[in-house]
Amino acid sequence: MSNLDPFALACQPYMDEEGRVLAKGLAENVVSRIGDQAAEITKLETKDKKQNPPLTYNLSSLQIDCAKRFAMSAQDVLSICQSLYEKHKLITYPRSDSRYLPKEQLQLASSVVAAVVANASELVSNIPQPNTNLKSKVWNDSKVDAHHAIVPTEKRVDLTKLSANESKVYQQVARQYLAQFYPAYLYQETQVEVTIAGGKFSCKSKTEQSLGWKSLFKSSTKENSPDRTETQLLPPLTLGQKLTCTHGELLEKQTQPPKHFTDATLLSAMTGINRFVQDPEIKKVLKETDGLGTEATRAGIIELLFKRGFMKRQGKTILATEAGIGLIKSLPDNVSQPDMTALWESSLEAISRKETRYQDFMLPMQHQLHQLIEIACQQLPTALQGVKSTQSKKRFYRKKSTFRKGKTSSKKSI
Repeated sequence: MSNLDPFALACQPYMDEEGRVLAKGLAENVVSRIGDQAAEITKLETKDKKQNPPLTYNLSSLQIDCAKRFAMSAQDVLSICQSLYEKHKLITYPRSDSRYLPKEQLQLASSVVAAVVANASELVSNIPQPNTNLKSKVWNDSKVDAHHAIVPTEKRVDLTKLSANESKVYQQVARQYLAQFYPAYLYQETQVEVTIAGGKFSCKSKTEQSLGWKSLFKSSTKENSPDRTETQLLPPLTLGQKLTCTHGELLEKQTQPPKHFTDATLLSAMTGINRFVQDPEIKKVLKETDGLGTEATRAGIIELLFKRGFMKRQGKTILATEAGIGLIKSLPDNVSQPDMTALWESSLEAISRKETRYQDFMLPMQHQLHQLIEIACQQLPTALQGVKSTQSKKRFYRKKSTFRKGKTSSKKSI
């Protein structure tokens, strides 16, 4: 655009939900028509918006953030959390699936915040101090079950006595808790619509007003900074303003295949498995469940798949091995798809409402299990044909024992 600092617009009417124009000929025609043409701002809206602090952690969300920021595995984070909980008494019960806190814990807020600031003063250095009079949405009794979110305790300790990874995880938990005592992040969002040669083009801009809780994350990296977005800065504009489009530009890109999983994205997929289901009813059921596994079992499931040779690491990515692919190929689709989890959840929910009997759920499942074993026995040898063993052979030796009168001794061969 001329007459002021330039800014970019996207061709609006022909974009799909991902902002792409899939017809190249159409895009080329638009580009050829708009160069050096008159333009007019036909829509200009600026709204004040806010973003509340992120909720405190449950185990999965903590594992995801630690995987993004520190490249820790789910099992690493769980083990560190157990140490911080049992040995150091610095955090609350770590295997929680809730991200909320009971209101009664508000009375502990001042002492917990004071302990966190004493333990990790660098979290609040050169920024406004937390205000325990503020009350975020995290305090909600109705969303707390057996255990509340993972938060710091009132214990004070010299963090240099912790391991490097223990200190990192503690500060991650502490920062998320402190965020509850900061105001909302405030910003202005501007939407612009411009008419050029009869066509509509649009863009958005975001201007920060007050960092609020985001000041705590000022040193966060790109990967773990919450809800990080990038938008262009717009010059001062007015509705009806006359401009000139200097040129059009066609950006050609190719669709990319889904990226391989990392520790963070695999955990995210397990907790949000509904994203991988098409059927609306099944998607709805899965959205209301814990996903695949539970807070306490997901790390173990992932580690077991590595141990049995069904997955492997390649840098930060997680890949399926030949054995893992062969195993999936040997199983019926209904076993390897998340739909079965939804069906089981629906049946268990019906049992809890006394709409069906336990036996009516278990008997068909037992029958189905026998069928699956038969199918696997038939298909597994073919599916795994040519696949190398995933584990080294173990040698077993028989113990040689020598018995003497009054004495018993044993020797193990080596």
